[in-house]
Amino acid sequence: MDEARLAAATTRIEQDGIVGLPGAFERSWVERLGEDVDAAFTEALAREGGAVGRGPNRYYVEIHPEQLRGFTELATHPWIDAVCAAVLGPDYQIVEVGFDVPLAGAVDQPWHRDFPMPQETKETGRLTSLAINVTTVDTEEDMGPFEIAPGTHREPGEEFEHGMFPPQENYPRYRSLAARKYPKMGDISIRSALTVHRGTANVSRKSRPVLVLGVDAPGAGNDERHDTAVTKGFWETLPESLRRHLHCPVVDRLQPITQKHTIEGLVMGAAD
Repeated sequence: MDEARLAAATTRIEQDGIVGLPGAFERSWVERLGEDVDAAFTEALAREGGAVGRGPNRYYVEIHPEQLRGFTELATHPWIDAVCAAVLGPDYQIVEVGFDVPLAGAVDQPWHRDFPMPQETKETGRLTSLAINVTTVDTEEDMGPFEIAPGTHREPGEEFEHGMFPPQENYPRYRSLAARKYPKMGDISIRSALTVHRGTANVSRKSRPVLVLGVDAPGAGNDERHDTAVTKGFWETLPESLRRHLHCPVVDRLQPITQKHTIEGLVMGAAD
């Protein structure tokens, strides 16, 4: 990446907590991604523990990398690689592959961050994780767009319930800061999961799946929350430039992932 372009992207993350890249992929690539996400979602819903609720008609599913035909193209995209290396260090680790699916009838989520602020971030300001989001559909106003309050990734969150859910008296301020995102097929974004955000109500008849790639700085510890694995055959197809960032078990046969956690508060769908 051009140094000026990279500096602009990392500055946006440092200041706002999110940056986007329109048109990163061809629509045909995203169509295949959407097919794989839909297949994984159908399979997950059919078994106990395959999907976790994040509010009414809203689900999260963690999957293995090789369930996506486009995993290598996504994980080695030069913009993603450059931004992750600049923010998290050259030895960043891919620790999570999953997707959120707000279905028709999903309600406003409570404002939240995805996990409590790490001690290192509190003490030094250094971000230790990033989330890459890829929509599989063109986002429209009635589909429950993602809403984020820029700059809130710097709030310590001492008064947040579970370190994640701010008190409702903070909501008016978040609404005043909020920016709704309307990504199209092919767009990607990178954000700090500490930036306070929420999914809004989906009043359409369509779902709005979004792929999530979770990336850590070495030692951040989020890998302990996930069960990413790859088969030996898939591992052998990966370029060395990707293997060095994918620290996970290499197995003979994959086991379906049972979601290990239900995010407090989101299951209730509570909102203002």
